[in-house]
Amino acid sequence: MAINRQPVARRCKRYDISPSVLGYAKKDTNRNQQGKRRRKASEYSLQLNEKQKVKFIYGILEKQSRRVYEEAERMQGVTGENMIMLLETRLDNVVFRLGLCQTRKQARQFVSHAHFLVNGKKVNIPSYRVKVGDVISVRDKSKDIDVFKTVKEEGPSQLVPKWVELDQENLKGKVLALPTSEDLDYDLQYNLIVEFYSK
Repeated sequence: MAINRQPVARRCKRYDISPSVLGYAKKDTNRNQQGKRRRKASEYSLQLNEKQKVKFIYGILEKQSRRVYEEAERMQGVTGENMIMLLETRLDNVVFRLGLCQTRKQARQFVSHAHFLVNGKKVNIPSYRVKVGDVISVRDKSKDIDVFKTVKEEGPSQLVPKWVELDQENLKGKVLALPTSEDLDYDLQYNLIVEFYSK
């Protein structure tokens, strides 16, 4: 699997997003505060940058990103909105959104290690698509892990969006509705991504 070892803060600055979007509340960068003089970005450059930003935020590769676009295109409605819904309903992202893990990267690892149940069944696939009404819970055997103890005692590390509901005491959450672009905590021009892939 491809690994990008570039510092998170530097990539966040490149895509003009806050590190807190990824769960890194304490990361920051002081490099080049004034900014460089740059030529006006081309249309292709803007489209590519927006696509790369989404891949970076959700921790997915190009093949997965294209597959999400193709699935979104087949669905009814606006392709860009469908893409956001498909990405936000990935199990690793939902676990992160519930505040059960501090970052998406940590959520992906914990899902892979089978620390979570979906409707009482063990699921270890980060890209598993959750549906409205699904209940995500921490396995009983995993509740002694420090990360989950902290959530139970101190609450989630970030605000829980309105489309999911967290039961802090029992370390479980429920999907109340499908997310939309209005539920994102970062700016995204999804029309540029659609334009990039539709060429």
